[in-house]
Amino acid sequence: MKDYEFSDNKILQSWNNNASEWIKVIDKAAIPSRELITNNAIIEAVLAHNPTNVLDVGCGEGWLARTLAAKGIEVYGIDGVTELIAEAQRRAGNHQQFQTLCYEDLCAETFSQRFDLVVCNFSLIGEAATEKLFREVSAILNPGGCLLIQTLHPLISCGDQDYEDGWRPGSWKGIDGDFQEAAPWYFRTLASWIKLFTQNELILDSLKEPLNPTTGKPASLLLSGRLNPSLDTGPD
Repeated sequence: MKDYEFSDNKILQSWNNNASEWIKVIDKAAIPSRELITNNAIIEAVLAHNPTNVLDVGCGEGWLARTLAAKGIEVYGIDGVTELIAEAQRRAGNHQQFQTLCYEDLCAETFSQRFDLVVCNFSLIGEAATEKLFREVSAILNPGGCLLIQTLHPLISCGDQDYEDGWRPGSWKGIDGDFQEAAPWYFRTLASWIKLFTQNELILDSLKEPLNPTTGKPASLLLSGRLNPSLDTGPD
């Protein structure tokens, strides 16, 4: 049996325990790389696709959803943490829709519509949950729709450990807050990320590495894959 300390369930447990503190950190803009690089990187990447509507997977307290909504995009947000969803809905009022939903329960029947773009901003850190999303996303996208992911850059986040897929312990190092135990995360190599797109019949059409201007090294990895038109099973 898989060690519970390194599991998708443990990730969800940790985020439930740390939701309030995370909201404070986001409100204080206490993560420099987000403010300097990665927030703008994901916003620009979404806008480059010119979507009419977006599904924000792992939306947290809703900062990205609110930003996109302010630019005229219809956004629906989901997250497995009830406290984060409640805060996202409170801040958005009746102008946006949010739903508590674990990735394992994600399927086309969950929604009354399909989406031009599904965005996952540093929200795919599990193993089975990530693979489940990739299996389901084609049925959630509109024809020609895209899956857009921003994640830790494998070469930077690997550290001194072997460059191979596997569970890693989490850490709040560098983030000022009164956090409880950090969630573990599932490390994937660049080849492993690309394989998730190709084996789920998504055409990988963009790979970008936003650079940290201070270090000159990648701050993140941005991957965009579009739905293969030959696989669309939606209505005419």
